[in-house]
Amino acid sequence: MTTIGVLALQGAVREHIRSVEECGVKAIEIKRMEQLDEIDGIILPGGESTTMRRLIDSYGFFTALQEFGKKGKPVFGTCAGLILMASEIDGQEHAHLGLMDMKVARNAFGRQVASFEAELSIKHVAEDFNAVFIRAPYILELGPEAEPLATYNDRIVAAQQGHYLCTAFHPELTEDNRVIQHFVDMVKNSTKTLAS
Repeated sequence: MTTIGVLALQGAVREHIRSVEECGVKAIEIKRMEQLDEIDGIILPGGESTTMRRLIDSYGFFTALQEFGKKGKPVFGTCAGLILMASEIDGQEHAHLGLMDMKVARNAFGRQVASFEAELSIKHVAEDFNAVFIRAPYILELGPEAEPLATYNDRIVAAQQGHYLCTAFHPELTEDNRVIQHFVDMVKNSTKTLAS
């Protein structure tokens, strides 16, 4: 059975677990590096990217997550997870995992008070997805291999690059599982490809 892990160091872990399970696949909280061997794809949830990076380093996940992605296993970053996946962060000397070829801006829509909802058209996913933004980042630039999936006010807020997916919003905070389902389908397809 397909199994998707949610990195459980900080952030909306339970909500992601619920969404994945509602899509009909097994979901587990990832708290130890060895668990990465048990899963077919991983979600890096929202939270606070600097704190999450510190915890990733403390628990020895940094290289393991990079290797996980390099094996061709799908990785989905939401909000802070998107920042962790970027190859470049605006105004910051060093990026984090550097999995996706993109430059991002942190807290780009303002502080907590600037949290909002917006209806988005998401390529390959939904014409009418109600997206929840909380101190959201956005994507300033994408590399040639990456595809923008959704924009809000002309800013890129979702993208995909091969087996990597990211959103600036929190798909797990709605009852609409279509974005999570898109990732589940990516994981199922990659499992078939990697097995062949």
